[in-house]
Amino acid sequence: MAVSYLKRDSSRKQEIFSQEDWSSAYCNVERELDNAELKLVKGSIPTQISGTFYRNGPGRLERGGRWVHHPFDGDGMIAAFKFDNGKIKLTNRFVRTKEWQEEEKSQKFLYRGVFGTQKEGGLLANAFDVRLKNIANTHVIKLGNDLLALWEASSPYSLNPLTLETNGISNLNGVLKNGEAFSAHPRFDPGHHEIERMVTFGVNTGPKSTIRLMEFSNEGENAGSLLSDRKDSFNGFAFLHDFAITPNWAIFLQNAISFNPLPFLFGKKGAAQCLTSNPNGNPQFLLIPRDCGKFAGEPPKSVNAPKGFVFHHLNAWEENEKINVESIFYDDFPSIGPDDNFRKIDFDQLPEGILKRCEINPAENTFNCSTLSNQCCEFATVNPRFEGLKSRFSWMATAENKVGNGPLQAIKKFDSLDGGEISWSAAPRGFVSEPIFIPSQDLNSEEDDGWVVVLVWNSIRSGTDLIILDSKDLAEEAILEVPISIPHGLHGSWVES
Repeated sequence: MAVSYLKRDSSRKQEIFSQEDWSSAYCNVERELDNAELKLVKGSIPTQISGTFYRNGPGRLERGGRWVHHPFDGDGMIAAFKFDNGKIKLTNRFVRTKEWQEEEKSQKFLYRGVFGTQKEGGLLANAFDVRLKNIANTHVIKLGNDLLALWEASSPYSLNPLTLETNGISNLNGVLKNGEAFSAHPRFDPGHHEIERMVTFGVNTGPKSTIRLMEFSNEGENAGSLLSDRKDSFNGFAFLHDFAITPNWAIFLQNAISFNPLPFLFGKKGAAQCLTSNPNGNPQFLLIPRDCGKFAGEPPKSVNAPKGFVFHHLNAWEENEKINVESIFYDDFPSIGPDDNFRKIDFDQLPEGILKRCEINPAENTFNCSTLSNQCCEFATVNPRFEGLKSRFSWMATAENKVGNGPLQAIKKFDSLDGGEISWSAAPRGFVSEPIFIPSQDLNSEEDDGWVVVLVWNSIRSGTDLIILDSKDLAEEAILEVPISIPHGLHGSWVES
């Protein structure tokens, strides 16, 4: 089943998308709003939904007529969509990082970007300037009384959850050292060990890499307090954006990646552009016992992993002493070279993300890998109550075509039991971002009871829409116009009232 959101214009060429429509989303966020009500253009907002959808992503992509080289170098902008009694109000703020404030004042790029943005002055100005600009643009989550804007190469920024005003860099009550790396992709344990926990990590990379695994309480008076903390070292350079959890394990996939720092040191490339896939490398699953599980205190395990590159995992679970992990695999590390224009990328030249499942046997150091879907996808999620457990349903952003690469234009619900799928489409002139699953507040509800919310770039009006879908059949519940234009972005989260 498929439903269409934006009807085709018969005067336009009947293609899946146009490059101009897709790239038109790359714009600066020009305004900051306080409790601005969204305009309902279709349907009705379910009154059962009560809470806030937080979303982070690059909001400043151009300064003084110069563009960032890669959108991931754009300054973080937080949007908070508050659902209350059938209405939605928006508050948005840029994260007031030290670097953002300096560049706002000068209207120039004063810092190099990890993904290739150069500061003014050419090679001489950029060479040997190895400062990393904390752009706080990748994820936003609530922990205790703080809202945290995350960027994985440095410490989080703390914000006021209601006003989004920036409090400053957070060391999480002394847990982090100044500037210490803190993952932009935590996982939330729904209560496998009596209380809800946020599980996260930091990586110190090099020829030998160290993973610091941390768990924080995420409920009650002690929300935000550190519950466990361990460090484990592994051979090789670790590029880790995401991981997965089960009740007993934290599962990482160490991609076979090489890092040549010389172009970065000499000012020719950003640090991330110095990463390349190593065809002779040996990817590994790194299995770290959680301190609350039955293997607490035991050393980690390394198990061979399939070739390819993984940014994001869907979910993981344990079954018959084996670990199953579902991930989105690319054939190679997708990157944008120094001479490429990110607004004119050729999707046919980039590897697509394919959803696969790996069954890991830690005792025998073996794995079996199978493909779940050949459709290009990203940003896959499950009902958060099934994090770390075997789940039947998942929701993800996909390309419009069933095969081949392309921009994300549809939301798909996938049934892992029988391989069934249904989709909701924004094509040809709409482009989706990460879907957020909002579970029904009825604790006795079925796994797929709830709603999916997603921001869509509507190129017809050059603006952003907020779409609410029924999570069972992806029927449109509501379409609302967002009063600011928000570029293609990254991660978000849901916090119940």
